[in-house]
Amino acid sequence: MQHASLNYRLAVGLFATALALASVPCIALAQQPAAAARPAALPAGITRGASVEGITEYALANGLKVLLFPDQSKPTVTVNITYLVGSRHEGYGETGMAHLLEHLVFKGTPKHPNIPQELTERGAFPNGTTWYDRTNYFETMPASDANLEWALDLEADRMVNSYIAKKDLESEFTVVRNEFESGENSPVNVTLQRTMAAAFDWHNYGKSTIGARADIENVPIERLQAFYRRYYQPDNAILVVAGKFDEAAALRLIATKFGSIPRPQRSLDRGNLLFPTYTRDPDQDGEREVTVRRVGDQQAVIAAYKVPAGTHPDFAAIDVLAQVLTRTPGGRLHSALVQPGLVAQAGSQAFQLAEPGLLFGLALLRKEQSVDSARRVLLATMEGFAARPVTADEVTQAKAALTRQIELSMNNSQNIALDLSEWASMGDWRLLFIHRDRIEAVTPADVQRVATTYFKPDNRTVGTFIPTDAPARVTIPTIAQATVDSVARAYRGRAAMAAGEAFDPSPSNIDARTVRGQLANGFKLAMLPKQTRGNQVVARISLRHGNLETLSGRNHIAAFMPGMLDKGTRTRSRQQIREEFDRLKAQVSFVGAGNNIQASVTTTRENLMPTLRLVGEILKTPTFPAEEFEELRRQQLAAIESNKSEPVALAATEYQRRMSPYPKGHPLAVTSFEEDIANLQAMTVEQVRSIYTELVGASYGDLAIVGDFDRAEVEAWAKETFEGWRSPKPFARAERQFFDVPQFNVSIETPDKANAFFIAGQNLRLRDDSPDYPALTIGNFILGGGFLNSRLATRIRQRDGISYGVGSGLSAQSLDQVGSFSANAIYAPENVLRLETAFGEEIGRILSEGITAEELEAARNAWLQQRVQMRANDGFVASMFAAQYITGRTMAFEQQLDDKVRALTVNDVNAAMRRHINLARISTVKAGDFKNKPPVAPPTRP
Repeated sequence: MQHASLNYRLAVGLFATALALASVPCIALAQQPAAAARPAALPAGITRGASVEGITEYALANGLKVLLFPDQSKPTVTVNITYLVGSRHEGYGETGMAHLLEHLVFKGTPKHPNIPQELTERGAFPNGTTWYDRTNYFETMPASDANLEWALDLEADRMVNSYIAKKDLESEFTVVRNEFESGENSPVNVTLQRTMAAAFDWHNYGKSTIGARADIENVPIERLQAFYRRYYQPDNAILVVAGKFDEAAALRLIATKFGSIPRPQRSLDRGNLLFPTYTRDPDQDGEREVTVRRVGDQQAVIAAYKVPAGTHPDFAAIDVLAQVLTRTPGGRLHSALVQPGLVAQAGSQAFQLAEPGLLFGLALLRKEQSVDSARRVLLATMEGFAARPVTADEVTQAKAALTRQIELSMNNSQNIALDLSEWASMGDWRLLFIHRDRIEAVTPADVQRVATTYFKPDNRTVGTFIPTDAPARVTIPTIAQATVDSVARAYRGRAAMAAGEAFDPSPSNIDARTVRGQLANGFKLAMLPKQTRGNQVVARISLRHGNLETLSGRNHIAAFMPGMLDKGTRTRSRQQIREEFDRLKAQVSFVGAGNNIQASVTTTRENLMPTLRLVGEILKTPTFPAEEFEELRRQQLAAIESNKSEPVALAATEYQRRMSPYPKGHPLAVTSFEEDIANLQAMTVEQVRSIYTELVGASYGDLAIVGDFDRAEVEAWAKETFEGWRSPKPFARAERQFFDVPQFNVSIETPDKANAFFIAGQNLRLRDDSPDYPALTIGNFILGGGFLNSRLATRIRQRDGISYGVGSGLSAQSLDQVGSFSANAIYAPENVLRLETAFGEEIGRILSEGITAEELEAARNAWLQQRVQMRANDGFVASMFAAQYITGRTMAFEQQLDDKVRALTVNDVNAAMRRHINLARISTVKAGDFKNKPPVAPPTRP
């Protein structure tokens, strides 16, 4: 469960991914054939409402809104219920209440006493999230009548019958506090939150969704129960069902499960009236300043400007404006700040909310870079549109990038179900389409107008306060719900898009539908043509290169090289490459681990061949421009430096270094942050060019492609592109070595970090075809897998309230006798002894007492259902094909593994766990501020 706060949405999701700050797109949807899927008669008490592009709205007499989106192309179904309550609705002393309540709703009802167990048994991928304007709960499951009925029954039951008990609050508030502390570890996260707090005088958007620590710790259970009874009602909820299901049958189930819940009798006397939020901040009358001083290895500058609500017509132009600023390369912030070397990364993001929010400009700096210079250029760039108006070319490129994101998002019914939560919380779900249309209609004049209207000194929060006699105040427009209603009421949407086939993701069917081949030079192909939603196709192109001899001492150069491939070719610049991919609506990335390059492609049938031709050009004719090399090096240095004081990064690196002690220079050696920095600083662009020329070719390459494509066209392109491109030197995979590591227990101090990290485990002599591997897989699933109901989660999170995130993992190589068991958790530093004690006791208990037949049956069913869902993901299948080129396997191996898991007995699992897992061999690394937060002794047990 996550609170989807400012910290989560921006700092984690954006800074941690190199400030990919493009505006979050709305999703365009297909409309199903009108008459075929519609029931002739509706169940009693249900009325039909608007229908737009495949989504149909219904209403129950008790006020519940229902949105149905049938999609037969994937064997999954998503049930998502959204309550129109978020942190915006919280009163004094209630900060974080919406999010805390989200946690407690997973604690069960009399009818569903163990919700995590039920979710795991059905192989569900569930979660709950809280945001400023709404809270939602969802689960995506293998599509079946039984799963859909169960999910609807669960959501109807916990709408009004959740325990919300004091005993659950007493254990869960420490988990939420631990989640709070996790966000507090990042100075950038904290600075973002402080910026919002300074920007708003009164509005709750200035408060983080996760809330104040004191409120989390002290909220009375009675206030939570009253909050629950007021907002968790059918007349304040929207139910979405999306995926593979029968619409008529689903409506009958919804009428049965939800129709019996009475509409609440709302009155002033009962204290349960739902008032629209009416707090509005006054016009800002001058710059505002906030400074955060904390331990860290990276600097940040943030500028925030008030902007209208996400439903306002101006917001489409604001989305485009943010893209004009943030595009990489070519965006104004990138050109002004990153390319000259003033900062490591920069970007922009606008929050699209129900009420007026903020647009951010952000920059990340290394310690030696000047904050004053970065601040001056950041503000000058954002407020410089009057002197340098936006161009038609900038707007065209920005709209192409946004449109690409929108169209590539069409193809996942789960994403559609979740995105509807955001738009419904802004006023009406149809705004999803309206905003898409508005983006397409944006003109350069629109972008110029919003830039000069909202980017003014007196409307920003950053740096310092400067008084003035004549403030240039900005009145932020609002929009009435009646206006939203009038715009949405007349909207009819667009024509239907292509629907995919009902594809069976069983291993045997995947193998039967897959065509495999090989070119004369050894390049291999695996092609799985199928009809997909929106004619989507995904591809993975792998080029393997080098061996132990040619990569020793140079693996860091080879690992850097793939990130340089799309920075320029003989005929195109980095910006031209990016613009062409945007025009083709193709999502393409190039990555590598040192001895391989992988190009990942997601696009549509229409754009596949020109996309593949451009990918081939990038792979075969990169130029490695020196200026792009310097920019990428600065970014990687900044990323490494930001990890030098982070508990998770420090503990994980130290653990990996000790568990896999390959000698220095070995391609598999784990390097320290200091070594990474030294390697980057010593690296030259000539070395990167040299290693490409010396090693890269297609003799040891392969293509895996899944989706809607023409096989003959793809085969012809592969032959033309790769058959004559031979590898200059042989490739040989680096064989992994088993290390019998003596037990160790290491503690790392990370001052001023509110959250600590724990990782523990042992190396195993194990392959994924070893006789004990299936039993160990299920044993680990019971111990630390599943959704909040593993033994570790039940003890450490659910019962003891020590950790927000705890779990364990099992890994095994396919060709080398090398595996590992590991577990990890985040926690408050003072709870280190409690955590270690609980971890040791649970490992000891599963080894001494073993598992039960009920645990085995539930874990086996959940694991197998999750495997079905993974094979329903085209990108996952393409990645499996790529791995099978190395192992020499087909999907038959996956079927055999499933069959072995089905045949497991309790004795099989218990015996395997006892043979391989040994508490005396488990090593531990922990990182945290233990000096300033001394450990609390664990409770004594009788």
